[in-house]
Amino acid sequence: MKFLDQAKVYIRSGGGGAGCVSFRREKFIEYGGPDGGDGGRGGDVWIEAVEGLNTLIDFRYQQHFKAKRGGHGMGKQRTGARGEDVVLKVPVGTQVYEEDQETMIADLTEVGQRVLLAAGGNGGWGNLRFKTSTNQAPRRSNPGEEGEERWLWLRLKLIADAGLVGLPNAGKSTFLSAATAATPKIADYPFTTLHPGLGVVDLGTSTRFVLADIPGLIEGAADGAGLGHRFLGHVERCKVLLHLIDVTQDNPAAAYRTIRAELEAYDPELAQRPEIVALNKIDALTPELVKEQMKQLKKAYKGKPLLLSGVTGEGVKDALYAIARHLGLKDEDAPRAPASAEDDDPDTDTSWSPL
Repeated sequence: MKFLDQAKVYIRSGGGGAGCVSFRREKFIEYGGPDGGDGGRGGDVWIEAVEGLNTLIDFRYQQHFKAKRGGHGMGKQRTGARGEDVVLKVPVGTQVYEEDQETMIADLTEVGQRVLLAAGGNGGWGNLRFKTSTNQAPRRSNPGEEGEERWLWLRLKLIADAGLVGLPNAGKSTFLSAATAATPKIADYPFTTLHPGLGVVDLGTSTRFVLADIPGLIEGAADGAGLGHRFLGHVERCKVLLHLIDVTQDNPAAAYRTIRAELEAYDPELAQRPEIVALNKIDALTPELVKEQMKQLKKAYKGKPLLLSGVTGEGVKDALYAIARHLGLKDEDAPRAPASAEDDDPDTDTSWSPL
């Protein structure tokens, strides 16, 4: 199934049925009087968040949704049938915007949440409604009220507890496959990940959380450069970010500054989220070179980064437990966090080794 996180749809609620002009005509009843019924109400258009969906791909094949018109009124005081509703079923995390793509109508964050997008028109009155003491044989009725119509934008933002961010080819997909049962595409070239991926991390019965792999960001992503600008919105719901940096690149500090600048440009509040920084692919370098790269990273990041390798699995569990601690999840098997970053600083501890 292809991933689609944005779709434009046209909705129209059903119009109300017309009222009826009718008179009672029966044998032995001299003055039957009016008996025209009212028209039925038109169907509504709803949107509902359901389980089992993680993409808006269904709305690529159908963009128009129209509810049924209400039935017309009939004689013998019979009211027309109510029009059938239309329900748009979307994944949890879907936001609904007006056609201007700026005015938000609804944000569906829970399973079963329903929002009315367009109300059906009221049914018209039959001539029975117009009967008075001075007009006992009215010959008028009302047409049904027209339904509402509008264009809307649906935008999906993944519901994930933690998100993976970093430059292209930083090893995010490899980390996701090592930490969860997800099977993202992995290759040795940039922009392998073309759409966000989700995986469930299971560290114990009471320690489970959802991890999202966001496509690689480049400089200028917040302004539309590269692939990542469309998917920055998926990071908005993450409570903690795991920032992966390729330890084999020339300047880890510049890589760190690039991602931080894009997060700040997209949403200053997003840049304030808890962040865990990790140097990935340590299996590709010697311990001495890894130590040198850590010194380079300290020019931009003052904390102590984690060291891990998604290929060998080294340090992956430590990173996951660090995420769990930020999320407030506890597990008896989790290792205790160090008292401070300075305790393990390679510049002050001569016995330190990344392996």
